[in-house]
Amino acid sequence: MNTGPGLFSDIGKKAKDLLTRDYISDHKFSVSTNSATGIALTSSATKKGGLSSGDIGAVYKYKNTLVDIKLDTESNIATTLTIIDIVPSTKTIASFKLPNSKSGKVEVQYFHNHASLTSAVALTETPTIDVSATIGTPTFVIGAEAGYESSSGTLTKYTAGVSINKPDSSASIVLGDKGDTIRASYIHHLDASKKSGAVGEITRRFSTNENTFTVGGSYAVDSLTLVKAKLNNHGKLGALLQHEIIPKSLVTMSSELDTRALDRNPKFGLALALKP
Repeated sequence: MNTGPGLFSDIGKKAKDLLTRDYISDHKFSVSTNSATGIALTSSATKKGGLSSGDIGAVYKYKNTLVDIKLDTESNIATTLTIIDIVPSTKTIASFKLPNSKSGKVEVQYFHNHASLTSAVALTETPTIDVSATIGTPTFVIGAEAGYESSSGTLTKYTAGVSINKPDSSASIVLGDKGDTIRASYIHHLDASKKSGAVGEITRRFSTNENTFTVGGSYAVDSLTLVKAKLNNHGKLGALLQHEIIPKSLVTMSSELDTRALDRNPKFGLALALKP
């Protein structure tokens, strides 16, 4: 793929990932392994509250084609086929889930040195169409996305955003929810590996006149251990500890506490991901 501004979904993604990735409130166990034929196998089990679920997945890569199949405990089969460079500088993604015959979707991503374009179409009798585009460079990006529902002839969404990126920092502003919300975020990395950093995000919803301000950070204690924390103006405090117990195998413990309601029990999450 060409070096360029990236996809519209990348705008603000670094800040969002630091504030949300690996924060969990359930218990999850997963095991991944690679077979001699080049197939990556994954098995996972999740317990949330009193409910348990699980899935088994397989990923096979051959040249520029990637096939991802997943079967869960509710007998749903999700399949994703990704092909790179059917046409130069493109990525084509086809996905569907059985037995839901209306879940099929085809997405085509086009990358250029100064632009990107994504179009996704749901494979139904009255399809919905999502289109997004960006222009700029890896340093400065401006973009927009829109969704159209053919059955009603209405726009289901329209969003616009801008991002300024530097090697050690990134700032973005996104106007979403059909103009009802605006989100501004800034992330600054504190080391070359980008494991330690600080982030701030403010979101305003115009219809309710509500503001949400969140600050967070991550710190690499050493090459194997990472701690993260976040706090918003509504009193929600989150903390996370992640440790690499063996190469590529992680144990993650997280907790969330409502500081304005200390009588409530905090939420705890535990995840163990093994990659032998």
